[in-house]
Amino acid sequence: MADHYEVLGVARDASADQIKKAYRRLARELHPDVNPNPEASDQFKLVTHAYDVLSDPQQRQQYDIGPQPGFGGAGGAGFGGFGDIFETFFGGGQQSRGPRSRRERGQDALVRVEMDLDEVVFGATRDIEVNTAVLCETCDGSCCAPGTSPATCDICHGSGQIQRAVRSLLGNVMTSSPCGTCRGYGTVIPHPCPTCQGQGRVRAARTLSVDIPAGVDTGLRLQMPSQGEVGPAGGPQGDLYLEIKVRHHDTFSRNGDDLLATLEVQMTDAILGATSVLKTLDGDITIEVKPGTQSAEVITIKDRGITHLRGSGRGDLKIGIQVVTPTKLNHKEQNLIKELSKSQKNVPPHLAQFQQGLFSKLRDRFHA
Repeated sequence: MADHYEVLGVARDASADQIKKAYRRLARELHPDVNPNPEASDQFKLVTHAYDVLSDPQQRQQYDIGPQPGFGGAGGAGFGGFGDIFETFFGGGQQSRGPRSRRERGQDALVRVEMDLDEVVFGATRDIEVNTAVLCETCDGSCCAPGTSPATCDICHGSGQIQRAVRSLLGNVMTSSPCGTCRGYGTVIPHPCPTCQGQGRVRAARTLSVDIPAGVDTGLRLQMPSQGEVGPAGGPQGDLYLEIKVRHHDTFSRNGDDLLATLEVQMTDAILGATSVLKTLDGDITIEVKPGTQSAEVITIKDRGITHLRGSGRGDLKIGIQVVTPTKLNHKEQNLIKELSKSQKNVPPHLAQFQQGLFSKLRDRFHA
């Protein structure tokens, strides 16, 4: 190994200013931006390393003494230094860690999907457009321009780590940190791929055909493994999550797996009975209003609700009755109502009792 003093061209008793001046002179001559000669580049690295050691009083003292055995030694090139013992017991150092991989797992992606209520009842197949990172087709994830490959880092020599001597109460300790030139990868990309700029992935839109099961509800997230972002350097894909939002329906609302609807009935139909046709999500059904039907009564149609997300079968369709009282009557109609009122054995007004309201009755019967 070249002597640091000889590399800088100074005497062993040179002052700190003399060492600094020698380094600056050589750096101006050998810097790669000034001197493109490969040999000059190698020499510049030696000069820089020599200056790093000799400009630090502690490192210079240890260098002048040379490697010493035992705990107080320099812990540099030889064995027996504290750095070696520390690494032996605690697993530190360059050899145990090694360079890290450029390939990393991609991030998860989230897409929100709006659905109609009929799609929720029966399930649906949807084409979902996803804009995520995908594998670069030019370099196939290698990050390099076609015909090129990564090069070993000439600073850490492929280890991805830089070792430095740090003074402590127990002497010099060798520590390792990621190489700043290659960022711990151990390799550099001399010629990055022009398509992805050396990332190994590009952002692009793609279309996925997704089978959404019946029974989903607003806020539910469906996981699609390995359909998310491609990782750096063509790393494995993350997951894709579909977040469901169910659109409002003008006729039906939902309570668990039951569908709820309200049927308005004229007073005369409630008294005499009638039939009505309701357009449901899977066809028309005939609703029979029995004579004497009261407001807040609920008619239940079995197995015409939401399909169970887990398990088989469906919920029920529950129809709440609301009797509509006419507000405008002609003279003849008023007389007929009066005659009807006289024929009924009603409770006198002063004996009438308050009862649970319509909305409370509907709520309790819907949720029963």
